[in-house]
Amino acid sequence: MFSTVLVANRGEIAVRVIRTLRELGVRSVAVFSDADADARHVREADTAVRIGPAPAAESYLCVERLLDAARRTGAEAVHPGYGFLAENAGFAQACAEAGLVFIGPPASAISLMGDKIRAKETVAAAGVPVVPGSSGSGLTDAQLAASAREIAMPVLLKPSAGGGGKGMRLVRDESLLADEIAAARREARASFGDDTLLVERWIDRPRHIEIQVLADGHGNVVHLGERECSLQRRHQKIIEEAPSVLLDEATRAAMGEAAVQAARSCGYVGAGTVEFIVPGDDPGAYCFMEMNTRLQVEHPVTELITGLDLVEWQLRIAAGERLPYGQDDITLTGHAIEARVCAEDPSRGFLPSGGTVLRLSEPQGGGVRTDSGLSEGVAVGSTYDPMLSKVIAYGPDRATALRRLRAALAGTVVLGVPTNAGFLRRLLAHPAVAAGELDTGLVEREVAGLVPDGVPEEVYGAAALLRQSSPAAPPGTWADPFSAPDGWRMGGTPAPVVRHFRVPGHEPVRTALRPWPTGAELTIGLTADGGGRAGDVQTDACGPVPPQPGARAARLVVGSGHRITVEIDGLTHTFDHATSPEGSWLGRDGDTWHVQDHDPVEASLSGAGRAGLDTLAAPMPGTVTVVKVAVGDEVAAGQSLLVVEAMKMEHVISAPHAGTVTAIDVTAGATVAMDQVLAVVTAGEES
Repeated sequence: MFSTVLVANRGEIAVRVIRTLRELGVRSVAVFSDADADARHVREADTAVRIGPAPAAESYLCVERLLDAARRTGAEAVHPGYGFLAENAGFAQACAEAGLVFIGPPASAISLMGDKIRAKETVAAAGVPVVPGSSGSGLTDAQLAASAREIAMPVLLKPSAGGGGKGMRLVRDESLLADEIAAARREARASFGDDTLLVERWIDRPRHIEIQVLADGHGNVVHLGERECSLQRRHQKIIEEAPSVLLDEATRAAMGEAAVQAARSCGYVGAGTVEFIVPGDDPGAYCFMEMNTRLQVEHPVTELITGLDLVEWQLRIAAGERLPYGQDDITLTGHAIEARVCAEDPSRGFLPSGGTVLRLSEPQGGGVRTDSGLSEGVAVGSTYDPMLSKVIAYGPDRATALRRLRAALAGTVVLGVPTNAGFLRRLLAHPAVAAGELDTGLVEREVAGLVPDGVPEEVYGAAALLRQSSPAAPPGTWADPFSAPDGWRMGGTPAPVVRHFRVPGHEPVRTALRPWPTGAELTIGLTADGGGRAGDVQTDACGPVPPQPGARAARLVVGSGHRITVEIDGLTHTFDHATSPEGSWLGRDGDTWHVQDHDPVEASLSGAGRAGLDTLAAPMPGTVTVVKVAVGDEVAAGQSLLVVEAMKMEHVISAPHAGTVTAIDVTAGATVAMDQVLAVVTAGEES
């Protein structure tokens, strides 16, 4: 076994690899960019080396700096994690030339399977069924479009050089081919440095099933069963489980053997994954899609049902050990399900989010495991992939694993950064998911019902309580009592104090409260400024308030530390909370709300509302990658004007109506903040 290993990655996968290195008694070396100087993986490693500024091309993707870090720290081997350089044949070759062991397959296998076009040709020659599609590499836009028309719509555009759903585009309308091909090339180039595309026939309501393989350097190859990865959004996996409820033993054995043959066909060594597309109504008609030659994000579910540490076996295989077991020795026990927690805001169309982690709670134990790169105080920016952590649950059966995972997501708190944890919890409770009736389009079809269109009343009540209980001045200092907005008045009952709050993506709400001491019950009245919120809250510690029409009883109590309790209609809600310069963050049941005091007049005139429908603002912090128009251009409603990229995801900014571009405030390459004005389209008289 190696004595020192450099982990050439960041975030939760770096933490995950470091954990196994520690268990094996191997010294770990972390690398970090300026953006990650205080990151968790840096603190948990035995040694850490700065490798450059925040942009990945100047740090995590810079082969020379990584090799220099390995040399300076005496590392014998490099573990690439997944993503970044994990499937880069050039990096694997550079490690070998530098005398370092690359913990992964040989460069030849990475090169072959990293090219989806050559990979399909290779496994087909080995007798593995493949998805019908274009043939040949380096196709022009015109050739891709011609192949798509020959296959017939709908078709799937895929980058040849990478995976993870980056750059994949489902095209159902032939007239959109040119725009979709251009967008797919941009995303592929940004994610993988290679914009080569292929086109494949789209299979309606398919299931995505992959087989984990292990291959040593002595010719031994086994598979570790399958993972079902059909729950996806924008072609990216969000929930994975093992085993799949779709497969019977015969189909599992046949797919496993096909995966083993695919691995043998490319001379694979290490822990890799062979991915198949499977018609839900005919599991036996599975087809090879691609092979991921690296460790997969979803590897923990396989670890839990097999009892094997895949990172450990990557290390042992790379050190030259033989697999001590054959296929008949592999057993699958129980069921495991994983959810990917990402920095994205479901209430804003799943746009990338960011911020500083103000408070963090991640469940562990009791059949639950969280793999995470987070810690309190860490800033989450828009430079890297949005995945923050993975919550995994295990049980003797699928129903138990589902129940444990939903509970674990409810207990996941990441205050300061909006995440998709609440969305994932609701998805796992969907009847089709509970029944195992999955396909890759299920999430997109059901997404509207899985994203709440409002904010619960208790959120605003809790926000008002926090604001009311906040000290007016630091201890030991004097504050003018007449300037405190506490509702006090001479010789009379304290008057209700009105607070205006807003949650990003939701209507502002006016909240009135009676001022009572911290720890007492408070009277909260909730009224909407145009949002239609109903009901007033009626009781307080000093006696009942005369009932109002439609009134509802509520009790709010300030808790200790970072907890606050709200009781409405007999239901008690416990919130975690934290504050930042931008306002208060409240989290409950896997959902996070950022609640801010605001001036109702100023709020109605801020952001996109300031200039009406003519103004186009950035929906997320990121980088402008494309500007397609200039001042003076006439545009049609819905026409693409700009493209903003963040966390490897593109968002197209389109014209809200027909008109003239009267302002462009950014250029390609510019960094923009959320709600920053990008352009103005002035409507014509007929619009």
